[in-house]
Amino acid sequence: MTDRVSASITIGGTLPRSLLPDFFALIQEQGLSTEWDGEPFTPAMVREGMSLELMAHEVAWGRFERLESWCVEHDLPFARWSGGYCGQWGAERAVFTGAGEVQCYAADEDDYLLIGRCTVERLGSYAAILGHFAAGDFAVPPLRLMP
Repeated sequence: MTDRVSASITIGGTLPRSLLPDFFALIQEQGLSTEWDGEPFTPAMVREGMSLELMAHEVAWGRFERLESWCVEHDLPFARWSGGYCGQWGAERAVFTGAGEVQCYAADEDDYLLIGRCTVERLGSYAAILGHFAAGDFAVPPLRLMP
């Protein structure tokens, strides 16, 4: 059986309206909602000009693999938090800024970023540590729909 935890994802950026059916299908396939324990997602829940916040409990490995891959493919920035699974992995935040690679950061169950001594030593300076936190606290831009 697959290990499952609670997870949330905030998605923003610019999306052509022609891709909305695929985007919505991926969200619905994951059983996501705009509230914890809320009603299943429907397209009417999208508010243009605001980032889209989605969440679910019982998410396999704490990742929305197909949705996240689709967002990367279409350059849609996102930040995902997933809870830890006792004895297997810790909570994390994954950030995609719309370009480059998805970056993962250690977090706690309240989605606060954490760093250990080894990370502090690797970063090497207070300025680099602050930069690490700033990158992990990426502000997902609003979702904008193009004609």
